[in-house]
Amino acid sequence: MMDFSIVMLWTDILLWILFAVLLLGIRSIKRSDQARKQWRKIFESPIAMAAALVLGCYFMIAMFDSVHLRFDPKPQESVESLNGLQHFQQTVNQRLAASVDSNLHGKTLSLLDIGVQHLILATERTYSAPFALTEYSSSVVYGNQGVEQQFKPLKFAGQHLKNEDSLQVDLILKTLYVFVFSIFMTILLWLLHGYFRIRAFISTPVGVKLAPLPWKAFYLTLFLLIFVLSWFYSLSHYYHVLGTDKVGQDVLYQSLKAIRTGVMIGLLTTLVMLPLALFLGISAGYFKGLVDDLIQYLYTTLNSIPGVLLIAAAVLVMQSILNTHSDWFGSTEERADLRLLFLILILGITSWTGLCRLLRAETLKISQIEYVSAAKAFGLGGFSIIRRHIMPNLMHLVLIALVLDFSGLVLAEAVLSYVGVGVDPTTPSWGNMINQARLEMAREPMVWWSLLSAFGFMFILVLAANLFSDRVQWVLDPRSH
Repeated sequence: MMDFSIVMLWTDILLWILFAVLLLGIRSIKRSDQARKQWRKIFESPIAMAAALVLGCYFMIAMFDSVHLRFDPKPQESVESLNGLQHFQQTVNQRLAASVDSNLHGKTLSLLDIGVQHLILATERTYSAPFALTEYSSSVVYGNQGVEQQFKPLKFAGQHLKNEDSLQVDLILKTLYVFVFSIFMTILLWLLHGYFRIRAFISTPVGVKLAPLPWKAFYLTLFLLIFVLSWFYSLSHYYHVLGTDKVGQDVLYQSLKAIRTGVMIGLLTTLVMLPLALFLGISAGYFKGLVDDLIQYLYTTLNSIPGVLLIAAAVLVMQSILNTHSDWFGSTEERADLRLLFLILILGITSWTGLCRLLRAETLKISQIEYVSAAKAFGLGGFSIIRRHIMPNLMHLVLIALVLDFSGLVLAEAVLSYVGVGVDPTTPSWGNMINQARLEMAREPMVWWSLLSAFGFMFILVLAANLFSDRVQWVLDPRSH
């Protein structure tokens, strides 16, 4: 019998806290008529609607990859000795453990790993191209006719085919099946959404007219996402859709696992930089004088140091500490996760200066407006004025800065991992994939699919973030109109 236990990594906890904050933010938006109108205006753009759906897909994959379980042997218990709740829990444990291959028992797996465990187990000997049936490089084979060069067949690709000539027909048929399935799922979701839209329309007061949302762009993007994800998942049971790397690991699996790292860097870094930027920027702009001079000196000094060198020095110090205290970690996953957490903290501490300068300048302007002067005349305290009058008028700038910085932080992780001062080498990330592909590109024949896969997944995320941030800036920033 197998039993599973939940493994909570530090970055998992932070990401789920951020998810709870997002839910609270959505709830507060629903309660405010002005905020609801602003966000509805953001989603009136077809490009923003499509970009938000793509970002949501990336975020959901990261969430599934942030629930970690460990399956360990458990002594057999008699069913008679269990009560109803214990019997139900035992049944759930058995079914969940039965869905995990025995070769993965004893390892820490996420829900994403459990869903794509066939990609973990389908490890080849070395490189193989996308949809290939043989290895990418020939090997020396000793046979009855002497020594010869042969392309060895793959163990986990095309085993269901009768011959290589049926490969194209098989791909076309499986693609058609996925296409029909995607249409069916899109229609099903459209009907379900239509039901809730009809209920919302009935409950809307008479005379209230709302601008129509671009549902065509929404469902077209939804269909493409369902089709692409289903196509990857379906064909990955029969082929290496994006090929394999030097040690035979599936590149599609590495690309999917790297989504969590990219989303973590882009989102969790904001949790570190936002409090610093808000507190120091507003304090410098409102209190002025010595406080303003000290804060300006602080972020001017940080800006004078090259960012890459500052981050590299901090990462090297952190790596030295981790190597010295190896007894802090119970597994390699915990060590890699702590290095990722430290990288997030380092990026947050070094990237707050731009937002701080922006908030300082805006606070200087707002503090001279009449209603702030009236609040001071009535004896309202400084922190009360900041909380009631200044902070609400700065939140649109904070939101714009955060969505604009997201793509830059994702790219920063790729650059830092490429130069060797990013996440742990055992952590899947697009930067590590690009770093490994640097040597693969010099091979003959050239191995190109690892670089292309990392670039494609990262490009789609960064493009969607930039498109969505442009719309947010246009709607929330009055100066952009």
